[in-house]
Amino acid sequence: MSQEQGELARDLGFLEAYTLGLGTMIGAGIFVLPSVAAGSAGPASIISFIGGGLMSLLAALSLSEMATGMPKTGGSYYYVNHSLGPLFGSVAGWCMWIGLMFSSAFYMRGFGQYVANGNLGIVAAALIMAAILTGVNYYGVKETGGLQNIIVILLIGLIVLFISIGIFHVDISNLTPFVTNGWNNVATAIGTLYVSFIGFEVIASSAEEIKKPQKNLPLSMIAAVLTPTSLYALVMFVSIGVLGTQALAASTIPVADVASKFIGPIGGIAMIIGAIFATVSSANASILSASRINFAMGKDKILTNWLNQIHKKFQTPYRSILLTGIVILALIAIGVAIDTLAKVAGFAYLITYTLVHVSLIVMRRVDPEEYQPSFKIPLYPILPILGIVSSIAVLIMMDPLVIGIGSIIVIVGIAWYFVYARDKAPARGELKEAITPPTKKEAEEEKHKIIVPVANPETQRGLLKTANAIAMQHKPNVEIIALNVLEVPDQLSPQHAKVFEQERTENQQRLLLQAKDVIEDKEIDVTIKALISKNIADTIIDYVEKEKADELIIGWEGKLSPTDHIFGSKIDVMVKVSPCQISVVKVGPAKFQDIVALIGEGPNAPLAAKKAYQLHKYNPASRLTLLNVQEKDPNKQNQFEEGQRLIKEVAQKANIPLDEYKQNVEIEEEIQRTLLNEANQYDTVCLGGSRQTSLPRTLFGTIPEKIAHETEDTVLMTRKPIPQTWWNKLKRRIMIFLR
Repeated sequence: MSQEQGELARDLGFLEAYTLGLGTMIGAGIFVLPSVAAGSAGPASIISFIGGGLMSLLAALSLSEMATGMPKTGGSYYYVNHSLGPLFGSVAGWCMWIGLMFSSAFYMRGFGQYVANGNLGIVAAALIMAAILTGVNYYGVKETGGLQNIIVILLIGLIVLFISIGIFHVDISNLTPFVTNGWNNVATAIGTLYVSFIGFEVIASSAEEIKKPQKNLPLSMIAAVLTPTSLYALVMFVSIGVLGTQALAASTIPVADVASKFIGPIGGIAMIIGAIFATVSSANASILSASRINFAMGKDKILTNWLNQIHKKFQTPYRSILLTGIVILALIAIGVAIDTLAKVAGFAYLITYTLVHVSLIVMRRVDPEEYQPSFKIPLYPILPILGIVSSIAVLIMMDPLVIGIGSIIVIVGIAWYFVYARDKAPARGELKEAITPPTKKEAEEEKHKIIVPVANPETQRGLLKTANAIAMQHKPNVEIIALNVLEVPDQLSPQHAKVFEQERTENQQRLLLQAKDVIEDKEIDVTIKALISKNIADTIIDYVEKEKADELIIGWEGKLSPTDHIFGSKIDVMVKVSPCQISVVKVGPAKFQDIVALIGEGPNAPLAAKKAYQLHKYNPASRLTLLNVQEKDPNKQNQFEEGQRLIKEVAQKANIPLDEYKQNVEIEEEIQRTLLNEANQYDTVCLGGSRQTSLPRTLFGTIPEKIAHETEDTVLMTRKPIPQTWWNKLKRRIMIFLR
């Protein structure tokens, strides 16, 4: 028996990672910054947006390499700390944390501008919403991922519509002269606008949760930068072209004012609604990201773990969230100007990404054996050096006030290291411990793999006993994988849970260790696997694909849901998309004495018969019956013979010898009641899913589900794998995306 400790499940594909970053970037920047940029650089602010995007692309490329070489949660802070040491790690961590707080305050000020009038009203609205978001993250409201995806889609649609209509109303004369305040201001504006381009950092922070990171991580980062860069530049072009530089610079709701001019009041209202969703979404994501930075710093002993304590009831890092929220509220309350909030956040991010570029160069020069990134930045060392030079150039051209505040942040990071972290954080040797070495799997004979998700100690014994009975028919090349997925809320990163949810993770391990007592045959290889994830169903299906499993056996309590779900949302998803053979088992006494397989013309009847035969072989003293029930039809003369023929055909397909089973054909007027009565005569019932149906309220068919619900003994419902065609894969991605 092998055992694996809890690890993070890779929940995020390209689309999820892309929208994760895009959701942060399509925010206040595109709805608030046009006025700030116009006032600073005039029409040439279009170049500022493009420049900010290109600098972000350089940072994203460096981050992509380091994230595939060190796929750990923590993002830029983690890479700097484990490449350059805890002194620079302290600077990067403090810059990211404070940058996220200034960003959140900026988003909230932008929110206030779109919903209120006058400085007092704007500040009040910003404070109220900031307090609400802090509370939302404190209490750990779940199921926000699907809503976030929908918001991103709606915002992109709204922005594309804005550009598509507005481009025909552009007055080119409004764009001349193009450079009104000098090229120095164009460069300075990049620092102001940079706050809009750091969504890719959220992707890097989730590197350990991304599927196929060598491909999906750099692609999602690059796409998450290029998409908003193009949209920002076009929005700026339309905004200045329609409204003019002076009018745009004076506006507190710039995009809404522009839309009102060429669409009318309804356009302005639509943009105000979009701005509300965008600013709230971005602020929420930033508050959540701040707690993850705290966690990573606490883990490396640069910050105290006191901040990372998990609330017993809400399962969130509540102290970190509260402190972050308090600072955000303070920044809003003291009246820091919206452009200053953006600039300070940009300054802090630019410091961090300068250190990231330096870290990449150090890693390449040291070239440790363990550092083997699956993605390498092109044109090395030109691009990281260009990133360093461009970042420093923008930093030194920013406003003296911003340079002063930014310098204080850097000094705080340095001072904190010498006062607190130097004696606590490991100074050397962190690199080899942090980098994930590639593991080479030994060649081994292919096994028949059966994955059994376990969660309930009361039912797992019967479920594993069923899996054991099936596995014995595949000896000696068979493996049972007992899998438990610990689900955590969105506000609690899986890495948080892994370290701080000690009680739950210990229970998880105890639950899995009990599996070895159930599997009777010691020739069957048993692996126990513990995963930590935010979505149980998706994680199980991903693990099935990763292991190339042959069967998935899941337990069901026997209750049909009165909602849109049949067995429950998690089981429903797995049944709909499983790429391998799947069996849903309602565990009864599981004596396997009197076994029946219900035989019909459905495509899964041979599979149900095969399962029944496997259970019969497990207990040679048992009796196996293949039952066919037909509705009485006066127009058919030989229904009984047809039933016998069908049973024989199914038995042949399932490779069941004639002397191993008893035939039973029932011809009755009420087929459903007869099936229920007959099923109750046996202690184990196996049935296959019926043919595909357009009914939304059935997965295996209404009759099999009703039998499973009403029968008190063990019921096993099974169906073939879902063909992994491009269409089915697309449907699965859509289901996951909208959940």
